[in-house]
Amino acid sequence: MFRKILIANRGEAALRVMRACRELGVATIAVCSTADRGALHARLADERVCVGPDRLEDSYLNVPSILAAALSRGADAVHPGYGLLAESGDFAEACERSGLAFVGPRVRHLRLMGDKPRARRIVEKAGVRVLPGSVEPLADLADVRAVADEIGYPLLVKAAAGGGGRGLGVARDAEALASAFALARSERDRGFGNDLVYVERYLERARHVEIQLLADRDRRVVLLGERDCSVQRARRKLVAEGPAVDLPRGLRGKLAAAAAAAAAAVGYTNVGSVEFLVGDDGEFYFIEMNTRVQVDHAVPEALTGVDLVREGILVAAGEPVSIGAAEASVRGHAIECRIRAAGPRGATSARYAVRAFHSPGGLGIRVASALEVGDVVAGDEVLVKVLAHGATRAEALARLRAALPEVVIDGVPTDLELHRGVLADPAFARGPVHTTWLDAR
Repeated sequence: MFRKILIANRGEAALRVMRACRELGVATIAVCSTADRGALHARLADERVCVGPDRLEDSYLNVPSILAAALSRGADAVHPGYGLLAESGDFAEACERSGLAFVGPRVRHLRLMGDKPRARRIVEKAGVRVLPGSVEPLADLADVRAVADEIGYPLLVKAAAGGGGRGLGVARDAEALASAFALARSERDRGFGNDLVYVERYLERARHVEIQLLADRDRRVVLLGERDCSVQRARRKLVAEGPAVDLPRGLRGKLAAAAAAAAAAVGYTNVGSVEFLVGDDGEFYFIEMNTRVQVDHAVPEALTGVDLVREGILVAAGEPVSIGAAEASVRGHAIECRIRAAGPRGATSARYAVRAFHSPGGLGIRVASALEVGDVVAGDEVLVKVLAHGATRAEALARLRAALPEVVIDGVPTDLELHRGVLADPAFARGPVHTTWLDAR
């Protein structure tokens, strides 16, 4: 087992990793920017190292500074959390070359599945269906137009190295293709390193369903159910719940088998999830594989009682997966809301000072946040995640409806009212909904 882990992240993600490390008896090192020296994650770690100025590129994405901090403080492993460097093959390789274990998938898995067009080819060869699209990453608008002429509209233009709902442009006709292409290429400026894109057919009125998995170095794969992330605003997830509503048992089994096949195709290890689009006709298609702990990992944890972050650390230390199919069985229903600052999407220049914060509670309620009074947060930042678990979907929904009014965040415009409106909507209560339901609402 590791003796000391440096957590290469901040905020709620860093706190979540820190909590798992404490339970395992592993010491932690927090990194922080000059602006975050007094942040909660920096205060609660066993050690703290400032790795640069406020800009992400100069601190939390500054690989040489992060590695120097890990080595100087005697860490034997680095945990990237989720977001930032979590899916960077270059960062994972740099850790390994420095003699540090990377808590996550192997470098080759990050590179294979992080290259979205290549991932499509790998899973298609393994028998998993993909939507018609470009075979290779594309750099020029002329090449994008050629693919569009071949497969037709509507199209989704995606950043080849993007993720998290960013870098997605929909083109419903040839006139909209240039702007969709420009949006996807903008991911280069968000720390993903290149401006290549790929193109695939855009599936209207589809559900977004993800299969959670955990795999060890002996290639043993354990599946931990699915979650439905179809409640989205502008293709950005707001609500995640599991199990997926009204998903036929046969289809659920096919999705699980496809996720296992995708993982087996690359010999995947550690925590991950496989994302699919499910059409009205019951056909489903691979979107991508998240080679990290998912932002919504609390949903499968609530359903199965399995600590995914803890298991990921154990697997990275060479331990086998400690659970079997029986322990991973799904119990009850869970729904989670991601509450954001409501500044313009991507407007990180907008800053708001938190004047008051109150966290909700109650039976079956789980809250994830690092928010404190006095914090300065960016527009569009996730502030708090609130999850409700119940024996049934109706019970979980009732608990979440009761908990959200208790959330108080003063000084920051938020999308709390949007979440309350979703939970109160009869269409959501009936379920299921599709990925464009909220945009059309």
